[in-house]
Amino acid sequence: MEFSVSRSDLVRELGLTQGVVEKKTTIPILSNILLETDGDKVWLTATDLELGIRCACPARVKKEGAGTIPARRLLEYVRLLPEADVQVKLQDNYWVTLLCGRSRTRIAGMSRESFPELPEMPETMARLPLAALAEMISRTIFAISSEESRFTLNGALLILADTGLVMVATDGHRLAMVENKSPLEGLEGGQFRALLPKKAMTEILKLASEAGDKEIEFAGSENHLFFKIGDRLLLSRKLTGNFPDYERVLPHEHPHSVVAQHNELKAALERVSQFSDERSRAVRLQILAGEVKVHSSISETGESEESIPLDYSGPDTEIGFNSQYLLDFLRAVNSAEVSFSFKDSNSAGELHVHGGPAEMNYRYVVMPMRI
Repeated sequence: MEFSVSRSDLVRELGLTQGVVEKKTTIPILSNILLETDGDKVWLTATDLELGIRCACPARVKKEGAGTIPARRLLEYVRLLPEADVQVKLQDNYWVTLLCGRSRTRIAGMSRESFPELPEMPETMARLPLAALAEMISRTIFAISSEESRFTLNGALLILADTGLVMVATDGHRLAMVENKSPLEGLEGGQFRALLPKKAMTEILKLASEAGDKEIEFAGSENHLFFKIGDRLLLSRKLTGNFPDYERVLPHEHPHSVVAQHNELKAALERVSQFSDERSRAVRLQILAGEVKVHSSISETGESEESIPLDYSGPDTEIGFNSQYLLDFLRAVNSAEVSFSFKDSNSAGELHVHGGPAEMNYRYVVMPMRI
């Protein structure tokens, strides 16, 4: 195998693969990236057996072939090269020679035969707006459970229907649900449901930041999910198990609701939470006539309280929450105002984007804490 490729193109595509490459593995080949030439392109493939990515660079191919190179070492070296073409040549002993300007480097590679084969993408099931999918991920990914024992909560529930797209994540203490009501074209078979792992969601966000406002081709098989953007393909193994019945958790009625300035509430919570317990991150919201007071205290260390004016004339209510859960929501949205709906001090509260777009319904439910 022998080809030359633009250094900037190679760095960009190698950067997209790094999140997939297995860093701590007992299988050395998974730390490598597979390079394959095909016509006027070189294809880069990485996998950790749960997640896989395949992307391409324009290249001038002198000799067809394939081989694997340590992914992290290759990126770190190529990133330091001057902006010029990089010539890559694979020797018969699997060593790879890199030439760029006056730089000449040899890296020990491994045989292509020992690299895992990725499953082929089946027929496209639906075309999704990439920007909308990325926004849905950014509004749910923080609510995913980090407890490995609760493996069905280590990802988000993805639902495709002809009426739109739904994504739900929960860790048992809070629930984030986003519904995109833009109809999906080309979806056959009514509805498709799958559990999308958190790591795959993170990689989709990376692809979205590179690809901009494009469509993503989606397909699903018995064990895998496929996301294709141009020459870039991300595939992920599905999580197995049953996701909780989230519709039972969503409150059906909230007698009381208040609207607050987004930035004002966020800043107040950030300051007051500095005096909350490091483990529970608990703050107390006192919703009174014409204002909400945010208060927290650490015994013998300090306390903080802030008052935010708002329009409210219902009964006085005091509710405890994990401040980090509230801040996660406020950092994920950029609206001028947010609404908070509640029933009483012992029931879940719900945050909304006030006056958000009609096609994007975002509900964030947080369980109260005893303080």
